[in-house]
Amino acid sequence: MKVALVHDWLTGMRGGEKVLEVLCERYPDAELFTLLHVPGSVSPAIERLKIHTSALQRLPGIKHYYRECLPLFPKLIERFDLTRFDLVISASHCVAKSALAAPNAVHICYCLTPMRYAWDQFDAYFGPDRLGRPASSAMRVVMKRLARWDQETAARANRYVAISHYVAGRIRRYYNREATVVYPPVDTEFFHPDSAVPGRYALVVSALVPYKRIDLAIDACRIAGVPLKIVGEGPDRGKLERRARDTNNHDVEFLGRRGNDEVRELYRRAGVVMLPGEEDFGIVPLEAQACGRPVVAYARGGALETVIADETGLLVEDAVPAAFADAVRRALDRPFDSTAIRRHAERFGRARFATEMETVVSETLGTLRRTVETPATGQAVTARW
Repeated sequence: MKVALVHDWLTGMRGGEKVLEVLCERYPDAELFTLLHVPGSVSPAIERLKIHTSALQRLPGIKHYYRECLPLFPKLIERFDLTRFDLVISASHCVAKSALAAPNAVHICYCLTPMRYAWDQFDAYFGPDRLGRPASSAMRVVMKRLARWDQETAARANRYVAISHYVAGRIRRYYNREATVVYPPVDTEFFHPDSAVPGRYALVVSALVPYKRIDLAIDACRIAGVPLKIVGEGPDRGKLERRARDTNNHDVEFLGRRGNDEVRELYRRAGVVMLPGEEDFGIVPLEAQACGRPVVAYARGGALETVIADETGLLVEDAVPAAFADAVRRALDRPFDSTAIRRHAERFGRARFATEMETVVSETLGTLRRTVETPATGQAVTARW
């Protein structure tokens, strides 16, 4: 059986790439299709596959501005030739789910989320306060067209698998499709506690993009009087650095992109790890919990499925700095049981993800290859999920 893996782009090891990494280990002979690949930005398990890229790859310096090419993504993803493959697995948060598989192939979409900016988070990315009124109005037209295409192509996947019940609800709402929930993999063997005594600082590990609400963490830690370390890169870094500077918050440290070993040490030594945005799932809280550290998270989205209130962290109902500041102070002063926190995270390990995805693939292949003959027409029809 020939297998193709499809991913939106490869520019770093975030949650979606960690999903892809396990799939690459499971299908080492698969070929990988992605709009853009920055060599060396992802793990060896991904890099060693045969990687096909789109026309974006040939543009000079594209890794710095590929997000600005978003309107081109639908045409580019549709140009990949997948006709040689029997099984297509897309890991999609943008357009990968709309890749064109062969008519008789099985296409399973592991959906990280329906694309946020085209549906319910337009203002966070393209609102007037970010682009100005004229540019925002123009982007609204573009995003409406993209949302329509996204919905019209939802039937290209035979089956949807969602990263959380929260995302399954979004798939139902925007695509009118049901989805099986398989939680993403967390490397609980790598992320584990040590004997280090945690410090009294807060940690954020995140892409620096609007919906992550890093600004909220900066303001909350200023109110709480707690130092904040921020790991990650993204288009909002300059804006966030100015915010910290303009509010005289000198205890914010931007660490940029760090390797796994450094991130693990930061988790272990953090007093608390913050998740201020509404996440579709959120790998970071579970990596932190695997290291025995408590999490302060916004009580919306995936955090409700990954953080146990008052046991592995604190959930904050109001997305305002004062509420998060209060939660950070309480979390730092509270004696959490690091063993119980770690035990909870172990339920989300890599082996569990691989097994559950293998079950999904096996039962989908079995169902879609069973055809029934309709009495009225004598035609063979294929079951769909």
